[in-house]
Amino acid sequence: MNNTKSNIVKHTLRLMAAAVATGAMTTGCVNMDLEPSNEPSESSVWNSPTMAAQVANGAYRGLQYKYQESWNLLYQPFSSVIDRDANWTDFNHTYGRTTSTDGYISSAWSAYYEYAIKANSAVNGLPKVPGMDETKRSRLISECVFIRAFFHYQLNVLFQGVPYVREDIKSPADAHLSRLTADQVWDEIIKDLNSCIENPDLPNKHPQGSAEWGHITKSCAYALRGKVYMWKKEWQKAADDFQKVKECGHQLYTTGGGIAFKNVLKEAQEDCDEMIFSVCFTPEVTYGNALNRAFGNRVQGGGEGWTNFIVNPSFVDLFENADGSEFDWDDYIPGYNSMSTQARRVFFLRDNITEAEYEAAEAAGADMSKYLPSGNEARIRAAYANRDPRLNMTVVTPYDQFLGGVRGVAEEFTMRFPFRDVAIGDYKTDIAAMFYYTMRKFVNEGVEGTKYYNYIDVPVIRYAEVLLDWAECLNELGDVQGAVGKVNELRRRAGAQELNSNAATRVNGQDDMRRRIRNEHYFELGGEESNYFNEIRWRTWREKKFYTDNQGQMNGMRQCWGTPTYRYYDGGDSYYTWPIPEKEIQINPNMKQSPEWL
Repeated sequence: MNNTKSNIVKHTLRLMAAAVATGAMTTGCVNMDLEPSNEPSESSVWNSPTMAAQVANGAYRGLQYKYQESWNLLYQPFSSVIDRDANWTDFNHTYGRTTSTDGYISSAWSAYYEYAIKANSAVNGLPKVPGMDETKRSRLISECVFIRAFFHYQLNVLFQGVPYVREDIKSPADAHLSRLTADQVWDEIIKDLNSCIENPDLPNKHPQGSAEWGHITKSCAYALRGKVYMWKKEWQKAADDFQKVKECGHQLYTTGGGIAFKNVLKEAQEDCDEMIFSVCFTPEVTYGNALNRAFGNRVQGGGEGWTNFIVNPSFVDLFENADGSEFDWDDYIPGYNSMSTQARRVFFLRDNITEAEYEAAEAAGADMSKYLPSGNEARIRAAYANRDPRLNMTVVTPYDQFLGGVRGVAEEFTMRFPFRDVAIGDYKTDIAAMFYYTMRKFVNEGVEGTKYYNYIDVPVIRYAEVLLDWAECLNELGDVQGAVGKVNELRRRAGAQELNSNAATRVNGQDDMRRRIRNEHYFELGGEESNYFNEIRWRTWREKKFYTDNQGQMNGMRQCWGTPTYRYYDGGDSYYTWPIPEKEIQINPNMKQSPEWL
């Protein structure tokens, strides 16, 4: 484990072990309705510089919460990239059954406000602490101001207008706050981030190897403020902020050429200059992240991957050919697009299938007249081999290999269908009877980690995303060539064909560049948290998540050839705004429901 990141987590562990908190910080504020607390008094915390610093560092605990269980990773299965496996279809917001009593929605509201209030309590308590080093006090206040702003940012994206907590909440009446409009919340967030940026005691960034790595910096505030300006369509202000992120010292990780795209998410690069805002994790029990398990498989080290999250075929099909041209199945398998999804199963079968496997495929609708006993694998593999290099560094695709470690040594397993046995080198998931694309990102390889939870830090904002946001701003301002330059930094890093380098990649104006920038977000950031928020901001989520294929089948969790295991039900434009939890409306007389949900 990178020992430079342990500072925050150790502070947090010490805080939790000592049960240090104020009444205002841990009041059990679960729907902003407060319960009595038996924890230490406020005076016992804010009279001690040591305890106050521990409480302030404890505000980072809320960031860890978001990634510690697969059911907390709300935005992964909501985006068009990922589907949740068939055992977890109670994510109502994609299944046409959402109401204001939905448990996942109320849980997000509760958790994000809980941690916003904890950070807010530190913001208000730290100025009271006697004998505290003034520089440290100032820095900790700004860190907690950022965390308060970050959770309000998440809430505002989802609910489009929420209360903004600035005063201490010490009684139920204090929690009876009114909703602001979405734009008012953006302005409150900007106000908070301005204070971080203007604080001379907050560093621009922490250098690699710093014991302070993982703490909030000015570059975090610039990056988040830039995102807020994008929501407000204030493109120049956003672009200026992203320029400031670069000036703070951030850049792409490029060591090793194209493989740098994959390696930047490995442990050794946790504190590299590409990382702007990361959530820190350690091997301690309950202090790792759940991405390894949620995306993982049964041949990775420890064999603990549950494969909760499945990759949607539309995401895989979006990746371009190696020359930058659009991928089309008919170019590799003529007639593929006009076949039924069931018939296409034949192309994904392994070579030399048994008689029983042949009969099962035929019974499932595969067009077995097109089966090649000794060439089936090579034919389908060709459709993935000549693509943007980021595809096979992001997704485990058919007949590609995955470096596993389930038997205690690093060894290759091949993704084949039908699955037979790990002992012969077959890649296995919890759903081996089906054939799904699975994620390679965030999953332990070889013996690099055998933990149930992954202790690698989770990047929330990295410079790759800033470049794409910056490109979007420039394009919206009419600087198409400037946008091309930002995108090409990423394509060059990955070894992909650069824009405007051939006929296929020639950019034909602002609209075409807007499409290309959005696609680039998927190529570069597929499976990362920003996907869903971008689809909401772009207003593309419904068309991407709830598409109907050329056979009239609504999208859902799909096998590689497109057959849905289950299907979604489109809830309409109301789904762009989450409903305020019913309990919150019942207990707070000042809270109003969103018009879309009345």
